[in-house]
Amino acid sequence: MLKTVRVDNLRFKKELSMIEQFSIKHFVFNWVGCPPEGLDDFLPLEYTEDVLAKMEVTDGTVLSIENQEQFRYVTITEDNQIVMAFIDYNKELKYRVFSMDEVVNKD
Repeated sequence: MLKTVRVDNLRFKKELSMIEQFSIKHFVFNWVGCPPEGLDDFLPLEYTEDVLAKMEVTDGTVLSIENQEQFRYVTITEDNQIVMAFIDYNKELKYRVFSMDEVVNKD
């Protein structure tokens, strides 16, 4: 089950290692259902470090999910939780935290 949290409760990493970047891509690939064309064609993610380190959609690709939300980026917290950011129907940025149990049991 996804958990929605307040941003002030999260401590984001300032940079992600290559292993963390690949782990995030692997997680997102599985989360979207293992698209046959691969993640890079289905949902291209680019590593950026502006305010926080994250893998974000930068080419204008839009992934709409439940309740008219749009995927923005995914990152890892200092507590090694995977966090996905979404824009909701009110154009507000919301975060969902995936526990390590959810990440491990997803594969």
